[in-house]
Amino acid sequence: MAAEQAILPIAELSAYQTKWSIKARVTNKSQMRTFSNRNGGQGKVFSVDLLDAMGGEIRASLFNEAAEKFEAVLEKGKCFTLSRGTVKVANRQYNNCNHRYELTFDKNAVVEAAKDDATIETVKYKFVSLRAVAAKTLPTTVDLCGIISSFKPTQSVTSKEGVELVKREIMVTDDTATSMSVTLWGDRAKQSDSIFEGQPTVVLKSVAVKEFRESRSGSLSSTGEMILKPSMPEVQRVQQWWSQGGSSQALTNLSEWASTGDAGRSRNSTPTSLTGLRLASERLGSQPEFFNVVARVAQVQLRKQGEVQPLHYMACQELKEGSTLTCNKRVDEQGFCASCNRAGKVEPRLNIRCRFVDFEDAAWLTSFHEAATKVLDMSADAVRSLEQKARNDETEREALESTIRNRFFEKPMSLTIRAKLSTYNGEPRTDMGVVDARPVSYKDHGRTLLKEVNEMLSQGALAGA
Repeated sequence: MAAEQAILPIAELSAYQTKWSIKARVTNKSQMRTFSNRNGGQGKVFSVDLLDAMGGEIRASLFNEAAEKFEAVLEKGKCFTLSRGTVKVANRQYNNCNHRYELTFDKNAVVEAAKDDATIETVKYKFVSLRAVAAKTLPTTVDLCGIISSFKPTQSVTSKEGVELVKREIMVTDDTATSMSVTLWGDRAKQSDSIFEGQPTVVLKSVAVKEFRESRSGSLSSTGEMILKPSMPEVQRVQQWWSQGGSSQALTNLSEWASTGDAGRSRNSTPTSLTGLRLASERLGSQPEFFNVVARVAQVQLRKQGEVQPLHYMACQELKEGSTLTCNKRVDEQGFCASCNRAGKVEPRLNIRCRFVDFEDAAWLTSFHEAATKVLDMSADAVRSLEQKARNDETEREALESTIRNRFFEKPMSLTIRAKLSTYNGEPRTDMGVVDARPVSYKDHGRTLLKEVNEMLSQGALAGA
């Protein structure tokens, strides 16, 4: 029996071993499900995630007779010894455990309860920062530790199979000043709004990350874990960052393209210079086009004809009727939204006029909220706070303008610009605005410049031939 065999660490399991026994804790367990086999018959299967004292993790699937025999035995959180299974290469489509192999058990399986072992953790986390998620090859599965900086109400959706599902999106932010939307499903999504309020810390295990139109977002798997306000060093570090200024930092939002309404446009943007942008403006039509320009901010319009120009406005954050999108229309001083015909939740949003410069030209462009926070490297709340202080205090006003001026020529940025021909008072005019601003990737930009140099050399050689 299993107890008579030497216990093998999970990390050492491989397809070359046939006789082995492992001792592990069940950290996750799936529901029993039925499936159709190749002969048209019906089968049963459920899976468990196993963790041993050395930190090795592996997924085990129990089929048919083994599934029926041990489904009630294998309880989450308890320890067992397991043997007489088969080791095979893990199917990454269904298995997100960090092991090259996975286990399968059939009617020959031996599963025995073991005395609880305090050296085996109840769950093992391998945290990945959100900044690292931005560089990962997708799809991938990660464990996250961060702050729930915002959340949306629950929403009912219908799956491809026609099943009614409930979901909720939360925005998770960590101490790399990066955030990403994560979708919760079922009972996790249905929890009271109050538990998500107050920007609590959160740990999420097994978040599946995918990309859609250059927007990265996560979905907590059904076998994953969500723990609010946990006590662990990683959580304390993130909480300290948030309370000591992180909450007012400008954040890189991996999911922002999904919320701007221009999802995926950066993929189709045309690389150009400010001169090229000026030339392109002469042939624009009513359909928006997207351009990518590398430039630096040289000036922000703080005054116009001597009058102070506000950098922010208060916007309605109520959901549009029949939609999951927020209104975002400007509200009056009492917080009343004419579009929604009511006063409700509001938040500051940035809308600034900037003069950008590159190696040969300059252009004044309006920078909208998401881009503006990156151009100024300040959150909308921080800008609003400074503007409120400066309202009737010239010293505070000078401090605000000095803070803004410190951003001038600070670093090159990759700007995504949305441009089209619109009509104002019956007259056609070019409408251009910065919808995204990111730090320049020197590696990618260098390759682009080298490609341009090679093209010019090639053209020069052809002309001289």
